[in-house]
Amino acid sequence: MKSLITLFIVSTALLLSGCNTVKGMGQDIQKAGEKIEGAAKK
Repeated sequence: MKSLITLFIVSTALLLSGCNTVKGMGQDIQKAGEKIEGAAKK
């Protein structure tokens, strides 16, 4: 039972950290797109 709870906690932690990583990557891509858009307007 303890190993099942430990597995659940570790899986949840990995999932949450993965979401933060994907969110950060999306923000970086968005910022790069904004810079390209700004350069295209000049």
